[in-house]
Amino acid sequence: MTTLLLARHGLTDLTGPVLAGRTPGVRLSEAGRAQAVALAGRIAGVRLDAIVSSPLERCQETAAAVAAGRDLPVRTDERFIECGYGEWTGRPLKELAKEPLWQVVQAHPSAAAFPGGESVADMQHRAVTAVREWNQRLGEKGVYLVCSHGDVIKSIVADALGLHLDQFQRITADPAALTVIRYAPLRPFVLRLNDMGELRLPEDSEEKDGGENHTGSDAAVGGGPGTT
Repeated sequence: MTTLLLARHGLTDLTGPVLAGRTPGVRLSEAGRAQAVALAGRIAGVRLDAIVSSPLERCQETAAAVAAGRDLPVRTDERFIECGYGEWTGRPLKELAKEPLWQVVQAHPSAAAFPGGESVADMQHRAVTAVREWNQRLGEKGVYLVCSHGDVIKSIVADALGLHLDQFQRITADPAALTVIRYAPLRPFVLRLNDMGELRLPEDSEEKDGGENHTGSDAAVGGGPGTT
C-alpha cells in the first residue's frame, strides 16, 4: 500500500488577500519558513522514499526544509503546480468575490474554467494522474511527500474520498498542514486531513475481507485560511 503525504506550502506575504496563483518569485514569509521547519520536524521520524514538489518557489522552499538532513533530492513535477487562474492571477480576493464566476467556483467547481487559465476539472485530472503514476513508480511499500497548493491538494483528497468535484470546497488545506492518504489495492484510505500535529504512520496490516478492515485556507478560490 503506497502512502502519500500531502503538504501545502507555508505562508507567503500574499497568502490570504491576493490570489498569487502561478506568479513567479512568491517565496515563503518568515512565518512560512518557520512553518516549513516545523513541518519537517513533525515528520522527521517518517521514512520517505521521495520528496516531490510543485515547481513554484514557495513549494520548493517548503519541500527543501523537509529534505534537509535526508539523503533525498527534491523532485519537481509540473503536474502539482497551482491551478492556472489565468486573468484572476494577482488580483485581490475581495475583488474576485464580486465576479459572477466566483459563485460557480464555490458551488459548482466542476463547471468552472478560469479566463485565460485552466478548468478546475483539468487541474484535478492532471494532479490525480500524477499521484497514480508516482504510486506505481514507488510501489506498494512506497512512502512519499508531495508539496503542493490548496486547490490541488483538495482535488486529490476529493478523489481519494470518492467525492464529486463539486464537493471539494468542503475540504480545507491550510498552510503547512499535512494530509495522509494510503492507497490500497481496492481503494484509498484518508488517514489524516489538514493535520498540524506530529505524524506517526500506523503499521501496515494484511487486508481482510477485501480490504474493508484495513487499519490504517484557504484557497478561498479553493483551499482553507489563506489562499493559494
